Order: sequence, then structure tokens, then C-alpha cells
Amino acid sequence: MAEITGDQRVQSEVLEGLATAVNHRRWFIELAVPHLGDDPIEIGSGLGDYALEWSELLPRFTATEADPDRLVQLKERLADRPNIDVRQMLLPHSDRGHYSAAVSYNVLEHIEDHVGALSSMRDLVRPGGAVIIIVPAFQFAMSPADVATGHVRRYTKKTLHAAMTEAGLTVEKIHYANALGLIGYFMATKVFRLMPKEGPMVKVYDTLVLPATKAAEQLVRPPFGQSVFAVARVPS
Repeated sequence: MAEITGDQRVQSEVLEGLATAVNHRRWFIELAVPHLGDDPIEIGSGLGDYALEWSELLPRFTATEADPDRLVQLKERLADRPNIDVRQMLLPHSDRGHYSAAVSYNVLEHIEDHVGALSSMRDLVRPGGAVIIIVPAFQFAMSPADVATGHVRRYTKKTLHAAMTEAGLTVEKIHYANALGLIGYFMATKVFRLMPKEGPMVKVYDTLVLPATKAAEQLVRPPFGQSVFAVARVPS
């Protein structure tokens, strides 16, 4: 039986804080754009920050949220966007669809049955379409912040690749992203036991450090990172 894990209040506070990391969000938005197609669905839209920006580039977009309270907020925030459909969705499920892609950022790590969740995403997407995933990287970085927000695991390229393959997907691209972010996250949340909320540290990193990190990683893929980014295809 699917369920929502973690403290929903803490999750919302973290989402609100990270919404100020504009450069970080735009980087991760750009990673997905080439793979979204014309009618994608986002699994776990949270407060709608990614949905708003992706929908500017697409004729149709579907945003989803599992938590009922955040779903209400999401519908209110996106009410004036006629090309965005908002629906409740909790993974795994048995729904089927014909979307051009399913994109899910920082959601899979909350779900115990992550292979079942990936299979559910696969079933929402038409043959040849993409399943686009970002998850937190490296189990050694699991911190009190991860536990409070309901993370049941962190990933490596190998473990995410294995889960996607087991779910019947063909992995097309997989790499680490935001190498310096992993170091900063580990120090802040594991060593100093802070929550990743809005504040001077987030603003300084997003403004000064992240643009240089992004530029470097566009030239050379790092051997580690704060996140794993993956694109897999639904077999024809």
C-alpha cells in the first residue's frame, strides 16, 4: 500500500526554503527540457516551482502531488495557467496514460517500493517516451534532514540504473550533478545538523558557487555529486 512518508510540515518548510535557490532550479529545469516532449507529467510537484517554469515552454503540462494539503496549495497557485492540469497522485499505482514523459525530482527516495514507483511512471508514458529522474546521491550523506523529510535511501548511479532497469526502462543517460553541493550538504546537514532552509548559506551558494559548478560540469562530468540525474526510455 502506497503511503506518504516524512513530516509534511518539515517537507513544506524545506520546499519553501529551496524555492529561493533560483539558479539551482533553473539548472535542473534545463537538464529535463530536451526530454520532456509536448505533454509531460510531473510526479510530486510540491509547491509548483518546476511546473511553472516547464509549462512556459510547453503546450500542455500535468502537475501532481500526493499530500492533500499541498495539493490544495498547488491547485491555487496554478489556477491561472490554462495549459496545466493538476491532479492527485500517489505512487505506486495502477493508472495508465499516454504522456510524452514523466519527470520526478527528489521524490523516488521517499518511496519504499521505488521499482514499483518507476514501473508506475513507465505505465503513464507512451512507448519511446522518457522517464526523467533526479534523486539525492550517496548513502553516506544520509542525515537527520533526510530522515525528517522522509527519505528512505540515497542513490548512486549504479543503484538508480538497477532500479530503472528492473522497472522495465532502458537507461539512456545517467550522471552525477552538483559536486560541490554534496560537500556543502554533507557539512551542513550531517556535521552541523542543519536543515536546508532559506538563509544566507543557501543564497551565497546559489549566487556565487553554483554558477561556477554548473559551468564546470557542462565541460566535465564529475565522479560524484549531490544528485543523480537519469533519463530512461519506455520500450517501444
